[in-house]
Amino acid sequence: MPDLLTGKRGLVMGVANNHSIAWGIAQALHAEGAELAFSYQGEAFGKRVGPLAESLGGSPLLIDVDVTNEDELDACFATLADEWGSLDFVIHAIAFSDKAELTGRFINTTKANFKTSLEISCYSLIDVARRARPLMTAAGGGSIVTLTYLGSNRVTPYYNVMGVAKAALESSVRYLANDLGPEGIRVNAISPGPMRTLAGAAIGGARKTFKTTEINAPLRANATLEAIGGTAVYLTSAQGACTTGEIIVVDGGYHVLGMPQPENL
Repeated sequence: MPDLLTGKRGLVMGVANNHSIAWGIAQALHAEGAELAFSYQGEAFGKRVGPLAESLGGSPLLIDVDVTNEDELDACFATLADEWGSLDFVIHAIAFSDKAELTGRFINTTKANFKTSLEISCYSLIDVARRARPLMTAAGGGSIVTLTYLGSNRVTPYYNVMGVAKAALESSVRYLANDLGPEGIRVNAISPGPMRTLAGAAIGGARKTFKTTEINAPLRANATLEAIGGTAVYLTSAQGACTTGEIIVVDGGYHVLGMPQPENL
């Protein structure tokens, strides 16, 4: 069904480049008729995001915002309120941890990086949802979609503190879904398998993780940006009207396995 999102407006947060999961989602949403705004952090990312956003046509709304800065978050959603008056969806594709701590042992996680990882990768969703709520209420409801990973509930080498942050993020999805459900706002997460993205490359052993998933998943393939984008379309459109509080896994089926495929033992 084409044009599932015609007339809908949404904010995409977390595009880093044309390989980003957030960019794959943005392309899928645009293809279904959605009008998009993009947030980015700092001039360097702005130079990357701007041309991508413009490639979708029109004059996209671009907003510089650091999710750890309350004033910048307020300004971001004030801009959306001034420009649009309401908001139908938010794509939250934001996570961060010190690259030096995404190798080695989890026990060596520093307190400073633990706090930073949880603040940016988890608490930012709550901060964003709080500000999006009145704009979505004005639209008669809305959809908030974030991104997680299997390392939230299964030990993945080198994922370390990000696994803890994603576990907290997934719990936040459920609590937010319950809080916002009476107002018609749905909150869900997509859990892709390992992806060849800028963020994924920061994790130690990323290539081995990608290859291991690819050769062992029931579909013998990792997720594609198109598949993840299609899932986001479902969650932000009327087709997902009764889905909330869910962690939807898009990883070729890898998460169902208890051991590697026989040919890989």
